[in-house]
Amino acid sequence: MTVLLVAAKAPVPGAVKTRLCPPATPAQAARIAAAALCDTLDAVRATPGVIPVLACAGPLTEAEDFVELTAALLGWPVFEQHGEGLGDRLANAYAEVAAAYPGRPVLQIGMDTPQVTPTQLAAAVRRLRTADAVLGRAHDGGWWSLGLRDPRHASVLRAVRMSTHDTGRDTCEALTGRGLRAAPLPVLRDVDEWPDALAVAVEVPESRFARQVAAVHHTLVPRGRR
Repeated sequence: MTVLLVAAKAPVPGAVKTRLCPPATPAQAARIAAAALCDTLDAVRATPGVIPVLACAGPLTEAEDFVELTAALLGWPVFEQHGEGLGDRLANAYAEVAAAYPGRPVLQIGMDTPQVTPTQLAAAVRRLRTADAVLGRAHDGGWWSLGLRDPRHASVLRAVRMSTHDTGRDTCEALTGRGLRAAPLPVLRDVDEWPDALAVAVEVPESRFARQVAAVHHTLVPRGRR
């Protein structure tokens, strides 16, 4: 059984999704992040044959929509992220999961693609059964998902510059340099800036994420145009 690891940041105002501000306020950006995380957790929970795990940076107790997040995480193991920089934190999260679930492959996603579906995640899990690794790139040059049949290989992430236009390419090269064959997953758009939020909300109009984005957008539209 594959571990489906969600790496997330606690949706605390001022500490998460700051590139959505403006037009969102810090509190609104945190509510959008909380909605994206809850939608992602729902997709993972609905994916058959996986072990769901959360690796979180920051205090969930201070998060927006804490009650809903707590309900969405019922029964989930939660690890605290630690390390210097995102690549280091991700590598440490993989290492902790590998120690807790020895011999299990790990498929890791973030909280920036609330449009991801259980069908897409199940397909990635199946692909990881025959590939050393799977990598889902994002439209901005990064990646939204990385799966490793042997999660100890995630140590390569410590040397990859994260959150750049070359992160996807650099990650692929790092895996190749380790002798791993990375099978591609579908390219998705992740939510970094406001145009991303609007575009992704259109993809999942009935989601929590779309409702929170609409709540901000509603305040921007002149009253006569509503």
